[in-house]
Amino acid sequence: MKHLKAVNKYFWKYRWRFLLGLVFIILSNYFRILTPQVTGYVVNSVESQLRDSLNHRDSAAAARQPATSSGRAAMPPAKAKAPSAASTNAKDTANYDILVRKFISSMDVHNAAFSTKIVICGITLLVLALISGGFLFLMRQTIIVMSRHIEYDQKNEIYAHYQQLDANFYKTHSTGDLMSRMAEDVSRVRMFTGPAVMYLANLLVTIGFSLFFMLRKDALLSFYVLTPLPILAITIYYVNTIIHKRSEHIQALLSNLTTNAQESYSGIRVIKSFVQEKAMLRFFSRNSEEYRKNAVNLAKVEAIYFPAMGLMIGLSTLLTIMIGGLYVIYGRHNTDIGTITEFVIYITMLTFPVSAIGWVASMVQRASASQKRLNEFLETVPAIRNAPDARKMPLEGNISFQGVDFTYPNTGIHALADFNLEIRKGEKVVIIGRTGSGKTTIAQLLLRMYDPDKGRVLIDGTDLRELNLQDLRRQISYVPQDVFLFSDTVSGNIQFGLDHTDEDKVRVAARYASVDKEIDGFAERYETMIGERGVTLSGGQKQRISIARGLIKDPEIIVFDDCLSAVDAKTEKEILGNLYQYLQHKTAIIITHRIFSLFDFDRIVVLEEGRIVETGTHQELIALNGYYTYLYEQQQAENSPA
Repeated sequence: MKHLKAVNKYFWKYRWRFLLGLVFIILSNYFRILTPQVTGYVVNSVESQLRDSLNHRDSAAAARQPATSSGRAAMPPAKAKAPSAASTNAKDTANYDILVRKFISSMDVHNAAFSTKIVICGITLLVLALISGGFLFLMRQTIIVMSRHIEYDQKNEIYAHYQQLDANFYKTHSTGDLMSRMAEDVSRVRMFTGPAVMYLANLLVTIGFSLFFMLRKDALLSFYVLTPLPILAITIYYVNTIIHKRSEHIQALLSNLTTNAQESYSGIRVIKSFVQEKAMLRFFSRNSEEYRKNAVNLAKVEAIYFPAMGLMIGLSTLLTIMIGGLYVIYGRHNTDIGTITEFVIYITMLTFPVSAIGWVASMVQRASASQKRLNEFLETVPAIRNAPDARKMPLEGNISFQGVDFTYPNTGIHALADFNLEIRKGEKVVIIGRTGSGKTTIAQLLLRMYDPDKGRVLIDGTDLRELNLQDLRRQISYVPQDVFLFSDTVSGNIQFGLDHTDEDKVRVAARYASVDKEIDGFAERYETMIGERGVTLSGGQKQRISIARGLIKDPEIIVFDDCLSAVDAKTEKEILGNLYQYLQHKTAIIITHRIFSLFDFDRIVVLEEGRIVETGTHQELIALNGYYTYLYEQQQAENSPA
């Protein structure tokens, strides 16, 4: 239960709706609890009427008997005088609710006929049922609707927190697990904030009202008929302990299953190309079978609840009729048939609330297990976040890496070692090197996806850790090597980074990225829907749309991370020509493993194992006849015809 304290803030937020729901629960049960009392009065009235009828019939029969030998009529045996209806009602109704007492008094004052009295009581029971049902409807409209509001708020909170978490978090947690926590776990918590709370409050109020009037009516009989309930409580406690442990394990299995399915859907093309459908199905079936077995075992444990409830409630009803009947037969404790009727109705009213104890306890235990999983992420503090005094400032484009040393925390790969680089405003710098030499890490540090272990990264003389994180990234365009397109239109993907829609800018950016002609050839042009992750486009088209998305922001700093690997030589030359024009007064970093000899870069930086091994212009590096010359000659050999 301690984990569910995290949702108390939502109860406070919707406290008036919650309190109003509790009022409706009390009113609904209050009018329901009047029904047994009115019914008991009706049964006693019927019994009294029958007794009077029998006495009248016996008297009439005795009067019709022939005279005895002495000439006088035979006298019936002496009988105890039956109590009057008024005295009986006064005795029976003394412990009733004040409204029921006033109702009965009004009936007696008007001295209504027996048939009229029965009709009025029947109508009264119907009215009580309608009033109780009306408040029951309002109860659900307040508490269940409140739980939906809480679910909405909680999902928004989780989604917002997910977006604040750093890049390393997403490298160490699967997407399927994140989705499972937001969907399944939040849904289970909603069952606590709505149905569980509602049924628990209803349970307490129903039991409270029932026990109050049962004890006022006959404390000893109440004790006998309620004896099975402590046994029920012990059973619930024992079963709930088992349910709690198994619920946590099942949620973890469900998360694994969701992750397995998500990865299969995302990688379906790889699965099909390697003909691994059966292997993936076996893997999924194995995980699904483990989840099924655990879920079935949990269902078997939960199945103990309802038979146990039925048994205990049945015993209570049986004890009510048996002990109450004995009291009536032997005339003890002033018990009458109306009292037995009332107690049977009380026990019947307690059937659902008491049987719901197990259901409510199960929902609470599952919600606690789910909230624990949610708290694990909600309590995770992002490693990359704004400093308390983080400031915003317009970036001009002067970049400085000073003694930067960085190791990836999740893999231990030492990406950069004592890295120093100065880039002045408006310079075009290409960073070249083999795969794994640390090129992409430079872009990640510049965007502050990570902070360096040692050293500093500065823009315009200010450490990135002193700048507002969102403002920093808003002023830098980044075109990653692993292109990601959303399931949206072409236009929507290109203007993803804009605050406002601007179709003219979309077309200009597409032209600079040399993808405008192909977009015009699509069926719906810029309104053509792109499949998930851009599956409907070729690799080159995806890269160029990604480039257009970076260019449309028109920033002072732009970083291209190996973003031309999927385009042909002709298109590459065209894009570079457009970029040369576009980047005239901007600071640009082009990260690549290929050499663009046609682009007049201000400087070329050659990386090897996280260190700068050479730097200079193309001509200067060729003249050095070093590592850059080796890479250039190797690339020329690969491009030359056989």
